[in-house]
Amino acid sequence: MNFSQTGMTENKHFCYESVNRSCQRSVYPTAIRAPLYAFFVAIIVLTVFGNLLVIITIAHFKQLHTPTNYLVLSLAVADLLLGAIIMPPSMVRSLESCWYFGDLFCKIHSSTDVMLCTASILNLSFISIDRYYAVCQPLRYHTKITTGVIMIMVLVCWSVSAFVGFGMIFMELNILGIEEFYYDAVACVGGCILFQTEASSSVSSVLSFYIPGFIMLVIYQKIFQIAQRQVRSINSIACQNTHSETRTSNMERKATKTLAIVMGVFLSCWTPFFICNIIDPVINYSIPPVLFDTLVWIGYFNSTFNPIVYAFFYSWFRKAFRMIILGKIFQAHSSRTKFSGD
Repeated sequence: MNFSQTGMTENKHFCYESVNRSCQRSVYPTAIRAPLYAFFVAIIVLTVFGNLLVIITIAHFKQLHTPTNYLVLSLAVADLLLGAIIMPPSMVRSLESCWYFGDLFCKIHSSTDVMLCTASILNLSFISIDRYYAVCQPLRYHTKITTGVIMIMVLVCWSVSAFVGFGMIFMELNILGIEEFYYDAVACVGGCILFQTEASSSVSSVLSFYIPGFIMLVIYQKIFQIAQRQVRSINSIACQNTHSETRTSNMERKATKTLAIVMGVFLSCWTPFFICNIIDPVINYSIPPVLFDTLVWIGYFNSTFNPIVYAFFYSWFRKAFRMIILGKIFQAHSSRTKFSGD
């Protein structure tokens, strides 16, 4: 990070003054660092607390043990881990402009970062598939999307994500072919960056973001087209069960719309980063580090927004959150609470 690009003055030092090849350190005024630390700590607490509420809600209340919510639970676990494990060291690295946690933890941190980002988008991909069957093929939904199928989806999601994250970093596929240049001209003591070749950044971005994102957009477009036809069909039929059918259809559309917004938030948060991730090697790594770091944090904020989306759109999520905060889940038979409303 280099705030001098924004016109701020700063004193430059080294991360380790007595070590050769130490990374340069930018020391920011307390008037800048203190508010930023407060802001990032608030974001971390909100991310961890919000996703923990989602996890407890789905795990505790039996009514919420549905295929869709199991995938939401998996997504919340990824967001919780991002807030608890990735954000705190990233905060120190961003504001101190140095990495003080060692090379091994740098690799673990970078690998986990990539893994959780990949897990988030794969979870959202599987959620879109679940919504497709729920809305477009409702009669086949319960036979196609079973608890066993969901468990396989979750297993595939986390296995692939772990392979992509840890495989790329620990096998050094990200610097394949430019190892000598990286260690001679880029690597320094006190730094922790995910440096990628043009091929590595392109392949990883396409596989982890662009292809799954495109698939999700196509699926949701198909879902909304079919949902609109269902609405017109229901409105044109007058029978005794119309009210019940309409309510069921509305609930499905509500769930689909909410999860589509979750996906939209994800794409909005991460698209700027992945665009720069592909462009940066092409333009000889000339994107300012402070801009790159800012885009990473915008991506992290996605994990903060998801529980807020759930609470805003689902009245029963808000009721469950309230019960958890007030400690009512410790009452007898609280897990059998029935939630009404959308």
